[in-house]
Amino acid sequence: MGKGGLRSKRGGVSPESMDELCINTIRILSVDAVEKANSGHPGLPMGAAAAAYVLWDKFLRHNPSNPHWPGRDRFILSAGHGSMLLYALLYLTGYTLPLMEIKRFRQWKSMTPGHPEYGRPPGVEMTTGLLGQGFATGVGMAIAAEYLANYFNRRGFNLFTHNIYAIVSDGDLMEGLSYEAASLAGHLNLGRIVYIYLDNKISIEGSTEMTFTEDIRSRFEAQNWHVQKVDGYQLEEIANAIEQAKGERNKPSLIIARTHIGYGSPNKQDSADAHGAPLGKEEVRLVKKNFGWPEDKSFYVPKEVLGRFRRAREKGERLEAEWNSFFERYAKGYPEMAKSWEQMMKGSLPDVWKDPLPDFLPEDGPMGTRYASGKVLSSIAPKIFSLIGGSADLGTSIMTYIPSLGDFDKDRGGRNIHFGVREHAMGAIFNGLALNKLTPYGGTFLIFSDYMRPAIRMAAMMGLRVIYVFSHDSIGVGEDGPTHQPIEQLADLRSIPNLTVIRPADANETVYAWKVALENRTGPTALILTRQRLPIIDRRRYADAGGLKRGGYIVADPEEGSPELIIIGTGSELYLAIDAHEGLKTEGIRSRVVSLPSWEIFKGQTKKYRDHVLPPDIKARLAIEAGSPMGWRDFVGLEGEIISMESFGHSAPQDVLFDKFGFSVKNLVMKTKGLLDK
Repeated sequence: MGKGGLRSKRGGVSPESMDELCINTIRILSVDAVEKANSGHPGLPMGAAAAAYVLWDKFLRHNPSNPHWPGRDRFILSAGHGSMLLYALLYLTGYTLPLMEIKRFRQWKSMTPGHPEYGRPPGVEMTTGLLGQGFATGVGMAIAAEYLANYFNRRGFNLFTHNIYAIVSDGDLMEGLSYEAASLAGHLNLGRIVYIYLDNKISIEGSTEMTFTEDIRSRFEAQNWHVQKVDGYQLEEIANAIEQAKGERNKPSLIIARTHIGYGSPNKQDSADAHGAPLGKEEVRLVKKNFGWPEDKSFYVPKEVLGRFRRAREKGERLEAEWNSFFERYAKGYPEMAKSWEQMMKGSLPDVWKDPLPDFLPEDGPMGTRYASGKVLSSIAPKIFSLIGGSADLGTSIMTYIPSLGDFDKDRGGRNIHFGVREHAMGAIFNGLALNKLTPYGGTFLIFSDYMRPAIRMAAMMGLRVIYVFSHDSIGVGEDGPTHQPIEQLADLRSIPNLTVIRPADANETVYAWKVALENRTGPTALILTRQRLPIIDRRRYADAGGLKRGGYIVADPEEGSPELIIIGTGSELYLAIDAHEGLKTEGIRSRVVSLPSWEIFKGQTKKYRDHVLPPDIKARLAIEAGSPMGWRDFVGLEGEIISMESFGHSAPQDVLFDKFGFSVKNLVMKTKGLLDK
C-alpha cells in the first residue's frame, strides 16, 4: 500500500484511492489531535489505521446511532494509549462525538480523554490503558456471549452471534495478564475472539529486541489459538485473515499484523520517538506532505471521506432494525425469555431472589462467614440466571462452587467458571461479564486480591456490578503464616473510589451483605469473609443485622443512661466488642457497641444518622480490627485508640495469634478503661 495523496490523476476517487484517503484521514486526524494537545501517542494510530479501517469498514457490526444495540460486535482498543485511533473512527463513522471534541483531545472534561473511558465518548466499550486489561476483558465478553447465546438462543432465533474484536500491542502481550487470559480462552475454545496484534517491534525504550524475542505465533498456538500472519498494509490480506478468523468457531484467533509505528513519518517511523510524544510541527508538515495532504490545514476531513464513513450509520440502523424485528418475533414465541432479557438489560433482578433467604440462630453454632456466604449464594443463585462466577481454584474453600449450576466449559450453559490459579485474568474477565449485563461473583483469599487489584480498580472506574468474595480475611488464617495473612489488603481495597467494601461480623450480617452487593448497580462490592468460625450474634438481645444496609449501626447500648464510650468493630472482632461490653456492664461502665462493616456505605448516610451512631461529644472511642489501622482515625478521632495490626503476622494457631496481638476481651476492657482515665 502506497502513501498516495488526496486524489487520483483523473480527478475522481477510485475505490483504491478512497480506501487510501480514509486510512490517511484516520492518521492525520490522530496526528493533528496529538500535536494540538502537545500530548499523546501518534505512532500507533498511524501504524494501525489500515488494519482498523478494514475491520470497521468491512466487518464490524455496530450502529453509531445506538452504541448499546445488543446485537453489535464488541471492539476493544486494548492498546489504549493509541486512543486517537478509536476517537477518529468514532467521529468518522458518526457516533455522538463532534470534531470539536477531537480538537479538545486530552483537555479538561473533553469527550476525548488520554485513554479511552467506558461510555465517554459513546461507543467506547470499556476503559483501557492499563496494558493487558482489554485483552483479558475481551475474554470475559466472549464467555458472556457464549453463555447468553446458550441461554436465550432458540431454534431459528440466534439472537447472539456477535464477535469480540480487539487491537492489541506488544505491551499487552508482554504483561503477564495476557498469558493468563490467553491460556483460559484457548482452553475454553472461545471462537468468538478475533484479536489483531500490531507487531511493530517498538516499545517506549526502543526496539522490542531488547526484551521481547519470543515466538508469538508458537506461544499462542501452544495455547490453542488460531494464528495468522499478515502484512498490516495489504488490505485484502487483512480482510481475508479476519474472514478466516470469523470462520474459526473452536479457537480464539490472533492475527499478527506486521506494522510500523509512526507509519509515514519521514524521520520517526519505526522509532520510539513516535510512541509517546507529539511528532513536532515540522515533522507533522512532512507527514502531510508525504501523504499529499494540505500542509496548512489541521483536522481536515475530505467530504467524500466523511460520506464514505458515515455509511456506517445507515448500515447500523438497518442491522439494528433487522435485529429488533427478529427480537419481536422471538418475544412472541418466548415471552418469558424476552421478559428475562429485558429485565437483565435494565440491570434488574427477579423479585423471587429475596424470598426466602437464610436466617441464622445462635443455636446453629459458630460459623465462618465464608460458610454463611456459601449458603446465601446457594439459595439465591438458582433464582438469578444472570448470576455467574467462580474462583481461582478455591471454589470449595471460599464456598463459591454450586454443583447444581453446572460448569462453564463445553457446556456453555454452566455457571461455575473454573479460572484456575489466574486471579488477575479472573478479575478482568469479571469485568467483561459485567459489561454484558451479567452479574459476576467470585474470588479468592483476601491476600491474593493484590493480584486482582488493577482489574478491581477498572471495575470501580467503570461502575460495574461485580461481587468479589474474599475469604481468609485476617491473621485468623492461623498456621499458614504471614505470607497468607492479609494485613494491609483491607485498607488498600477501602482506598479504591467507588468500591464498596463489606466485612460482615456474623452469618446474618453476611446475608445482608449479599443483599447490598446485589442491589448495588453503580459499582463493585467486595465481601470480606472469615475462614474461622464465629459466634452467631443473638439478634433477640442485640440489634437486627439489617443495620448493615446503612454501613454502620448500634448493636448494643447501656441498659440505662447514655454511653460513656464507644467500641467499634467489624468482622471477626465484633463479637469481642460485644463480650467486652457485657464485661464493662458488670463494672458499671456504660458502653455502646457499633458494627461498622462498610465505611463507604456509612459515609454515604446523612450526617444526622452518622452523629446518632457516633455522637461527636463522645470522645472515648476504641476501634478493633485485625488489619491495618489506616483510615480508622476518621471514626475514633485523635483522642480514640485502635487495636489493629502494626506488623505482619506469625505462623501459629489462630487463638494464639489473636491473644498475642491483643485481639482479646481482656485487652479490650483494659484499653477502654484507659480511655476513660484520660
